Amino acid sequence: MLAAILICGATCFSITSCKGSRTQEDTAAQQVQSTELIRTSQSWDGVELPDYLQGRPELVAVKYEFPAGQKLGWHHHPVMNYGILVQGELTIIGLDGKEKTVHEGEAVVEMVNTIHHGENRGTKPVILYMFYLSQDGMPLAVQHPEITLE
Repeated sequence: MLAAILICGATCFSITSCKGSRTQEDTAAQQVQSTELIRTSQSWDGVELPDYLQGRPELVAVKYEFPAGQKLGWHHHPVMNYGILVQGELTIIGLDGKEKTVHEGEAVVEMVNTIHHGENRGTKPVILYMFYLSQDGMPLAVQHPEITLE
């Protein structure tokens, strides 16, 4: 029976006179599309990314949600990471004062081993998906509470 359903479905899909069949335009509109958001070997501040770590990788994906007005403390990442901001705007500030504001739909490659912090200066929550190229037991971020936020 499954074979008959598959054959009938495939036949109906390929014949334009079938009731409820899709036209070529409909089929084209529903095809998978891909858009490369970023391709780089540098973090957002223009610094070259380090070489890959040696050994077995551990890939980590994290969803962050930052309320409006929220500031993250100073920290650094010992591993490479990048992400996609899906809602709001996030401003990243380096210890040297350099800033980058990431907008909805944009990709960002974070600094590695460079102290920085993030702020949601907008009026709506930030939702950010980050992807870390780590190893078992390595922290994704190291906090620096000795550096005060203004």
